[in-house]
Amino acid sequence: MDNDRPQFRSPFYRPCPHMVASAQGAPQRSTGNSLKAIFAGGVTGGLEICITFPTEYVKTQLQLDERAGVAKRYKGPIDCVKVTVNDYGVRGLYRGLPVLLYGSIPKSAVRFGAFEEFKSWYAVDGILTPDKRLLCGLGAGVSEAIFAVTPMETLKVKFINDQTSANPKFKGFFHGVREIIKHQGIRGTYQGLTPTIMKQGSNQAIRFFVVESLKDLYKGGNPDKKVPLLLTGVFGGFAGACSVFGNTPIDVIKTRLQGLDAHKYKNTFDCAVKIFKNEGLGAFYKGTVPRLSRVCLDVAITFMIYDSLKAAIDKIWPTN
Repeated sequence: MDNDRPQFRSPFYRPCPHMVASAQGAPQRSTGNSLKAIFAGGVTGGLEICITFPTEYVKTQLQLDERAGVAKRYKGPIDCVKVTVNDYGVRGLYRGLPVLLYGSIPKSAVRFGAFEEFKSWYAVDGILTPDKRLLCGLGAGVSEAIFAVTPMETLKVKFINDQTSANPKFKGFFHGVREIIKHQGIRGTYQGLTPTIMKQGSNQAIRFFVVESLKDLYKGGNPDKKVPLLLTGVFGGFAGACSVFGNTPIDVIKTRLQGLDAHKYKNTFDCAVKIFKNEGLGAFYKGTVPRLSRVCLDVAITFMIYDSLKAAIDKIWPTN
């Protein structure tokens, strides 16, 4: 009988978003989906970095090649490859790989796991609105920046910087980590946190937004329609290019703050000002070409591998 009575609600009442989503038919949140995304993302990260590391090496070398008053060592990305191979052989293009490999697995795991978790909060019938795509991508990027990318990137830059110096100090990965922590503490592995959060947040916001939008466009409103694997790669490559042109200046600043000469800069803003004053506006786009080639390949491969692994895992481990 009480159900027949009119119910009074305050004019300030707002229903819980999750109640609204449930009423509209949103899928139940499943921890299984996030766990599967973490596993698939981790495997994806390990495979992807083994394929694309040489371009990351070249990009970092060009960004660090900024000795004031001294002739630049490299004329460009191709020259950087030639000099490296001449001096160290082909294996020289893989110096610093262990550092990045150790970090790429958790980075990718956190990225996809976080995106899947945020998606479960906001998706209605498995669909994210454009603003929610950006929000979920941003959340995934910030999560990976804090939990994986900043320490990994700092160690990677220090290792590459050290190995190309006149007298390398690090004898190996674990020795290098011990030396960095011994002299700089844990903070030594978290240099450039602010620009890294800015970079990863904008990276994943752009990439997930572009990929998810293009997938929805291809599906034409049919959520059960499968996107061909190669087309996923094309979508990923385009998304990668969009992110490169959108945030390379942040990447340059981050690299400088994580290098062995980071002591020259007081903070992120000071670094940006000094780069502009000493090297000009073009310095903010150093390494764009090798970064563009690496990122496009990286993002294309990542989404292809991830979608394939996720589909295979879904068959073995079905969840709602």
